[in-house]
Amino acid sequence: MSYDIIGDIHGHADALEALLTDLGYRNMGGAWRHLARQALFVGDFIDRGPKQMETVSLVRRMVDAGSARAVMGNHEFNAIAWFLPDPECPGEFLRKHHSAKYGDKNRKQHQAFLSAVEGSPLHEELVMWFLTLPVCLDLPDLRVIHACWHVAALEYLCAFLTVDHCLKQETMILATREPENEAEKDTPEMTVFKAVEAVLKGVEVPLPAPHTIRDKDGHDRNRVRVRWWDNGATDYRCAAMLADHERAAFPDDPVPPHALIGHDGGKPVFIGHYWLTGAPELLSNKVACVDYSVAKGGKLVAYRWDGEPTLDERKLHWVRP
Repeated sequence: MSYDIIGDIHGHADALEALLTDLGYRNMGGAWRHLARQALFVGDFIDRGPKQMETVSLVRRMVDAGSARAVMGNHEFNAIAWFLPDPECPGEFLRKHHSAKYGDKNRKQHQAFLSAVEGSPLHEELVMWFLTLPVCLDLPDLRVIHACWHVAALEYLCAFLTVDHCLKQETMILATREPENEAEKDTPEMTVFKAVEAVLKGVEVPLPAPHTIRDKDGHDRNRVRVRWWDNGATDYRCAAMLADHERAAFPDDPVPPHALIGHDGGKPVFIGHYWLTGAPELLSNKVACVDYSVAKGGKLVAYRWDGEPTLDERKLHWVRP
């Protein structure tokens, strides 16, 4: 089987249709199909873009038809948590609606999807479909996950997932229990919350004071994602997942040892999530990120994989919205 691994879509159905057309897929019998290939979606179908339902419907029809597979992104995870009631807090939900700290931020991030489905029977239907998306695909010759192929986290999660590597509703409760003490996020001991955060949102470490960063939405943060796949990125200046000039301002202090995930040199890994910009390129000869910020004027990117154990940058393909 040859695969086309497609990046975060975020409600940009027109860009997805354009990309599929360029890749040789055609809409036949209600679903986009290719005679000799299958699409693999890295998640984040919803939020931000103008065509929420069209995007989810297109992906879902392809999955149902067998012309695609898909993994869960953090935005699908957040949508499930927004919808499911918190059994320990009557009137509240697993992803807080009314929290002074998070409520407004959570709704703003999710508003495009809510505007399309909130209050309708379709809302629950789509949330239940999101729950059928596995957190990873471990295929014979390649792997797909939304943010980080974290072996220890995935092994820990096995007891909390279905046989198809999907999150159970009861697991969602544990996965949304953020530690009250911020320092607990950075201990090496694994929890369901920390494991799900790692695989769906990436590995983060606290920045040494007084350093902060401003994220893509304009929020100041004192934590930074790390280049988990880079076996040589052991200090902040090398490991921080930022532009070169931003990383250069950081000290060469070592990052916490448990954040050094690395790649084992085996199967290629495909990820999304990271809002990359510029000309698409490989992260390494074994790891490719196919998220190039389509929801912020960037590109919708795919990698055309045909069995090669070492990735080839020339096989990246993209369109603009």
